[in-house]
Amino acid sequence: MKIYSADQIYEAINSTIEKNNTTSNELMEFAGTQLFDWFHTRMQGAQVPIHIYCGIGNNGGSGLVLGRKLLHHGYNVHVYIVNFSDKRTKDFLINYDRIKEFKVWPRLLSSGEDFPEMDKEDIVVDAIFGIGLNRETSDWVKNLIKYINASDAYTVSLDVPSGLYPNDAPEDKEAVIESNFTLTFQAPKLSFFLPETGVYMQRWEAIDVGLDPEYLQTTNTEVQLIDTLEVLPLYIPREKYAHKGTYGHSLIIGGSFGKMGAVTLASSACLRVGTGLITAYIPECGYTILQTSLPEAMVICDEGEKNIAKIQYAIEPKSIGMGIGMGTDAVTVKALKAFLKTNTTPLIIDADALNILATNKTLLKSVPKGSILTPHPKELERLIGEWTDDFDKIEKTKAFAKKYDAVVIIKGANTITIYDNHLYINNTGNPGMATAGSGDVLTGMLTGLISQGYDALTAAIFGVYLHGKAGDIALTGLGYQALTASDIIDHIGDAYLDLFKEPEEPSAEAEENR
Repeated sequence: MKIYSADQIYEAINSTIEKNNTTSNELMEFAGTQLFDWFHTRMQGAQVPIHIYCGIGNNGGSGLVLGRKLLHHGYNVHVYIVNFSDKRTKDFLINYDRIKEFKVWPRLLSSGEDFPEMDKEDIVVDAIFGIGLNRETSDWVKNLIKYINASDAYTVSLDVPSGLYPNDAPEDKEAVIESNFTLTFQAPKLSFFLPETGVYMQRWEAIDVGLDPEYLQTTNTEVQLIDTLEVLPLYIPREKYAHKGTYGHSLIIGGSFGKMGAVTLASSACLRVGTGLITAYIPECGYTILQTSLPEAMVICDEGEKNIAKIQYAIEPKSIGMGIGMGTDAVTVKALKAFLKTNTTPLIIDADALNILATNKTLLKSVPKGSILTPHPKELERLIGEWTDDFDKIEKTKAFAKKYDAVVIIKGANTITIYDNHLYINNTGNPGMATAGSGDVLTGMLTGLISQGYDALTAAIFGVYLHGKAGDIALTGLGYQALTASDIIDHIGDAYLDLFKEPEEPSAEAEENR
């Protein structure tokens, strides 16, 4: 799914008006009808008090359309105008007059007035600000937002939680609506998926507001949300007459005394994702561990007993994953430096190999172009430096990836893959995957995908998706706290099968409510 910038949304609106010979108010009426249908389907006439807070722009205009339609169907609606400016948009004024046809005069809220009484069992519709917000809110509006948040009423935001920018961080974290559900217009916004801003909403749903489909389909976006429909075309089917050599020889380099589990997990995940052959390159202390715990893997022992000391092998791997459990001992740092000077195979670099690069940044020039780096937030900070907010982090990561021609995967909730100034936001995974070894599994999966012929960017997007989906499937019967990295590996096959699962037929009740 494409994630459009605010400017692109405005362009889509203009294109729709021009091509369809329609007006912006007619578009607003259509959007308000879609919003009403969403509420009416779920509430079925229930008389729960609905408090609609409308700004004086087009987001507020959409709130007025929704309020008018809810009133027309007999709902218990209270409409307020958040009077934060003397300026009103034309479409707001049109719908402000229309709602008065129901003998309803929205209450005007201004600075210094008491806020409306609400109960936690009520519903709040937040239509104060939309994506056009471009400045910090005034103190009294901030107090209103804090009041709404403190009410504990179920809050539904229109398009974006008010106070939240689509492509920037808020100046004041207390001046943002904490939304239970966000009905976003046409497509989600980038801020929905970042740690600092995603916390302002629990759930979201994209509502079709009638924008020009041709514009939406042909416009390229910098950001994409990755789900099943996006990754299914990336899948490379297995050939009937293939053999293990067809799917490549993967090499996992890592491990140190006390940290051999990381290599075991990565090697096992590499096999499960489909590599033809797997070799683990480890210090001597890990030989028995690997040969016992993973009989499918071959093992090459380094000359170091407890740490990797000199990376040498006679095989010709098609993909190399390295860094997991490797440690940052001086002898290992020296070995990595020597290896990078001679190696030309693109790498999947994780964990301690990233930390070594971060403290020896001149080595980054020796990393083969097209390599994949998989830092968690702290490892990323060591590579690119501190950032002021999540958007600054993304810009610095884009610059880093561009400079070194690398694919960078920022691990976390909604893991983001960055390459060539584009962002690919993953939509699978869950909090249970915040567990030891989960990143090692991802490194192994990426290594196994590259060995099968996937290019680096495709492997990153597909691998991150499969990793998250395996974690989602594994969650059944376990819960977040009990999920382990081994559970993720056990369900990689299920994640593949899920790609081809037929959509479930809607229930009779769902059909009745359509």
